[in-house]
Amino acid sequence: MSSMLMSNLTQDWVESMQRWHLEFFFIPTTVLTLATLLANPVLLTCIILSRALRQETRYLLVANTLTADMLFLVLNLATAICNAARAQVPWLICELVTAVTVTTYCCAILTVTLMVVDTYAAVRWPLHYHDILPPARTHRILVGVWVLAAIYPFTLMIIMEMDRGNPREKVAVCLVLLSLGFIQVNNVMGIYIYFFVAALICAILIFFCYIRLYMVTRTQGIWQSRFSRARVTLLAHGVLLLLYFVPGFVFTLELFMFQRNEISQDVRVWVSSVNMGVFMLLPRVFAPYLYGLRYREISDTLMQFLHQHRTLSQITVS
Repeated sequence: MSSMLMSNLTQDWVESMQRWHLEFFFIPTTVLTLATLLANPVLLTCIILSRALRQETRYLLVANTLTADMLFLVLNLATAICNAARAQVPWLICELVTAVTVTTYCCAILTVTLMVVDTYAAVRWPLHYHDILPPARTHRILVGVWVLAAIYPFTLMIIMEMDRGNPREKVAVCLVLLSLGFIQVNNVMGIYIYFFVAALICAILIFFCYIRLYMVTRTQGIWQSRFSRARVTLLAHGVLLLLYFVPGFVFTLELFMFQRNEISQDVRVWVSSVNMGVFMLLPRVFAPYLYGLRYREISDTLMQFLHQHRTLSQITVS
């Protein structure tokens, strides 16, 4: 796609945002981001400082999810502020931000999927669980998750950088949708296949593990009570998984609308603003509070650290 077409499209996008005053979406984006960034570092600190938690695969997966979420939120907030301030962003920087943003989102999705697989492995093979997933192997798996999540977006960034004519070109608005939309014109099926196959594999793994978990545990009586711990845990994690996956499907819809000339530009801008400003942030807001309440070990470790800090403060004052 030519530089002129890129410039025209981003300028039209800015005009539509100004017409509907959609730059004010950075306000809920800022509030939700700050609410998450207040909680995530606390939970990460608990996991990192506690040797017992660092030895557990499920807490390493939680830590990886929280880390990916924080990177995503910081980049999303930075782009939202730049777009609201109408700052001209170098196209190379926009491409890099796009690649890292897609990587962090995919990494979070892959990690929450692994959390379901981890739960299934712990219930299915309790005696051999720690031999199957020791901490060292979990570390290698998490490195592999980051590499797998980064390969495709950074490959697209390199391809787009090679095809771009003006190395110093700047854009009026930087959005993941626009960056991938430009590439999609020449590689429509590639991007759809990437997102669809990745989402399909994760969904199949999640449904398989939950169905097998129910079949294995249905005779143990943990599902009898309407408000049993198993039911509440399944409901909470199911809602969180839904919140993680839905924005991805909405984004796929955005890519589809990007190619349809009969769809109004205002509709595209509205859908993109709501998805990036609200829907993408909801699972990341709920995740740290849900993990802190769901995993008793994390909440107990947090209370222990607070108690130690309060005790040290009292000793220092006295």
